[in-house]
Amino acid sequence: RLEALRGVLAACLEEDLLNDVCREVVEKWSESQIVDAQEKKEDEIQAIASMMEKQAKIVVKPKEISQEEKQRKAALLAQYANVTDEEEYPFPDPVKTQQSTLSALNLLPALFRNTNVEDVLNARKLERELLRDEFQKKKEQDKLQREKDKLAKQERKEKEKKRTQKGERKR
Repeated sequence: RLEALRGVLAACLEEDLLNDVCREVVEKWSESQIVDAQEKKEDEIQAIASMMEKQAKIVVKPKEISQEEKQRKAALLAQYANVTDEEEYPFPDPVKTQQSTLSALNLLPALFRNTNVEDVLNARKLERELLRDEFQKKKEQDKLQREKDKLAKQERKEKEKKRTQKGERKR
């Protein structure tokens, strides 16, 4: 920076004054930078302080509850206070419920038999049998069609022979 400043000022000033003027310009510029930085910090501090003051002014007012609402709330609490810990109402114990369900399932296994796997296997077996039957039918139809084609071919050959024989007789 100092060298660039010297180059600019060299054209205007004498050589003796050049160093002093450059030094003075740089010092003034540095001082202005410091002042700007301090002003920015002061502005930030002021902004934070004003935000804190605004937040301090915000006061949450407690909710005013009427006597009627207090009585209604007390009645509800009294109603639900009658339910003891031993009772299953309104929330049954999930562990006890699961254990009782499992024990009932173990006692009556015939009533709760899972047949999903059997149903799927039976459906696949039925499908395979249907496909096998269709394949056999198609195979038989193809065989019959080949026989028909063979007979038709032989009939054409015989007709051709008869025509050629007629043609030879006419000659």
